[in-house]
Amino acid sequence: METVEIPQPYNKNEEEEKKLILREYRALLRALKQRIKKGDKNLIRRAFEISVDAHKDMRRKSGEPYILHPLAVARIVVEEIGLGVTSSICALLHDVVEDTEITLEDITREFGEKYAKIIDGLTKISNVVDLKADTTVQAENFRKILLTLADDPRVILIKLADRLHNMRTLESMSREKQLKISSETTYIYSPLAHRLGLYEIKSELEDLALKYTQPEVYWDIARGLKETKRERSRYINEFIKPIKEELQQNDFDFEIYGRPKAIHSIWNKMRTKHVTFDEVYDLFAIRILLNSSPEREKEDCWKVYSIVTNFYKPSPERLRDWISVPKGNGYEALHTTVMGPGGRWVEVQIRSDRMNEIAEKGLAAHWKYKEGAPSPQESKLDSWLQHLRDILSNPDTDTLDFLQDFKLDLFTEEIYIYTPKGEMRVLPKGATALDFAFDIHSELGARCIGAKVNYRLVPLSHELKSGDQVEVITSSKQKPSEDWLHFVTTAKAKSRIKYYLKEEKRKIAEDGKEMLQRKLEHMGASMSQYNMNELCMFFKKPSPLDVFYGVAVGSIDLKDLKEFTVTGDKLVQPAKEVKLDTKMLVSEEEANKQKPAKGAELIIFGESSDKILYKLAQCCQPIPGDDVFGFVTSGEGLKIHRTDCPNAAQLLAHYGHRIVKTKWAKNKEISFLSGVRILGLDDVGVIQKITNIISGELKMNMRSISIDTSDGIFDGTIMVYVHDREELDNLCQRLVSLDGINSVQRLDAKEE
Repeated sequence: METVEIPQPYNKNEEEEKKLILREYRALLRALKQRIKKGDKNLIRRAFEISVDAHKDMRRKSGEPYILHPLAVARIVVEEIGLGVTSSICALLHDVVEDTEITLEDITREFGEKYAKIIDGLTKISNVVDLKADTTVQAENFRKILLTLADDPRVILIKLADRLHNMRTLESMSREKQLKISSETTYIYSPLAHRLGLYEIKSELEDLALKYTQPEVYWDIARGLKETKRERSRYINEFIKPIKEELQQNDFDFEIYGRPKAIHSIWNKMRTKHVTFDEVYDLFAIRILLNSSPEREKEDCWKVYSIVTNFYKPSPERLRDWISVPKGNGYEALHTTVMGPGGRWVEVQIRSDRMNEIAEKGLAAHWKYKEGAPSPQESKLDSWLQHLRDILSNPDTDTLDFLQDFKLDLFTEEIYIYTPKGEMRVLPKGATALDFAFDIHSELGARCIGAKVNYRLVPLSHELKSGDQVEVITSSKQKPSEDWLHFVTTAKAKSRIKYYLKEEKRKIAEDGKEMLQRKLEHMGASMSQYNMNELCMFFKKPSPLDVFYGVAVGSIDLKDLKEFTVTGDKLVQPAKEVKLDTKMLVSEEEANKQKPAKGAELIIFGESSDKILYKLAQCCQPIPGDDVFGFVTSGEGLKIHRTDCPNAAQLLAHYGHRIVKTKWAKNKEISFLSGVRILGLDDVGVIQKITNIISGELKMNMRSISIDTSDGIFDGTIMVYVHDREELDNLCQRLVSLDGINSVQRLDAKEE
């Protein structure tokens, strides 16, 4: 096991610090060299001086001067995202309004309205990336991010640079902060980087998040990549040699190289395809970059494709032509997978230098090519930003489920659909005819009763395929219904349907509101915020609207109000309503006296040795030895989740304040139920061999075993009681060493 790098303690003196700051500042000026116009240098220097002065008494957790952070963010903005002077100045000043005495008015006076607007956007969402804040990052904060993105995309690009630098310097943070920040990154920032076309940044953010959420996995893969590097280089050279010679003979101006895949994407492959590191065949991709003029680049890419496939046979279903139809985030390239030497599949990516810049710098690169006529990918990004504004203009989009829906839009593969007039629309894979109707116009979606796909009548729920031509059929009598939410996939459709349903609910709730108001007046109580909160708690409804609606449709009986007493004009709940403390924390003495409830055990909590009652989450079934965190639920006390649980990223990103640091107590008396899945060849006596190891050799208690065989292959699930992870890993190793057993994996529950 490779050890995690331990950051060296910071020990520079004042003189060394000054030199370091100056060195970073000069590096920023060098990066901006091509872009600086007359007068810019003074502005940059002024921004630098203001930032140095404002942060002079501040230090980062690592001990280094705080000013190094804004400088690093400014360098990322210029060198890795490709923005210019304005953005680098805003990056230098991105924390001053939030953390120091300087106000937005000062910025406007010093630099002008344009700069103040961007810094205001950065300040509004700073609590999202504020590493000092204990409060959770709710969907409302993410909505602010998206609002600023729709307003001026530079705000989010600088924010991504800020997040990238925070992720690169996360070693000095506490374990909980590392978990929370990494989960937030996976949950929202890497999908945003992906959607804005910043592939390099997206990959690095995901790799860094994996490094802190699952260090063992990260270092195992990193070690595997290091060990196979020599063999990989030899193979890449052998693969490239004939292509290189042919390209040179054809007078192409090109660069060809192999590059390893990101650690996170290798981990994804291992997880989804249930393979080990050694079984992942595409640890690298071959990239061919062409220096071609915009008029010739498409033609040249196809010529190169033809040269590659002359040497190696392509897999027809693995051809991706994003040159003719770029992705929604502007990405253009030709991808193919070919059979290389030694019977190995190899991915080859072909792009021009311009396409490569767009692939790495994403949204920022479009401004560079904006002078001429708008390119197809630029108008695609503009239309996505417009689509974003449409969703956000809806007043009911500040909920967590909006973020969930929106996140699905960020990562899904795209399909291309045509209107009856031949206009192309880009939708996520899995979109239905109803999604298409909402994509064209909200009212069209709300009145949609069916559609014609390729001239054939289909229902609303019909799933579309790339290349379909769709005509929407409407009726003025149609209204959105609750079941529509089950078969739409896009955020726009979901948010509009919810909005229409809520409108309908509001109309009905108006009657309930009047009835309740009359009843409260009769009791001598007012319809105040306090009283409504009491009623929501009493009737177990999430909002006053639900209470009004319940009264109107008769699911809430106003006779129940007789249980309340009125003091002044305040409602007082009946005494029997006792509010339970959801944390269920107890002292050690108490815990020793108490008998744990069924299904609850004792765990050591936090750094101290306080013991508390807890339950194990069913979604990931943690066992001692797993990396875990505690989550305070609102009804079932403390639940323990694994840090690699499918729900972990969402819980850590949204409910940071409910996370409890947890570690396992050393306890060999308690057994935990866990499961393994076994795949292998169906052979006589294979079951006996398996049960011999479990019950005979390892003396484990087995709860259940189920085996399904088909065409000579068996697929089995075994549930066993283990004391800790070491015991489970040992079991997996023993089983996989049996003849005819192909793979053994720990069972993981799906996302809830």
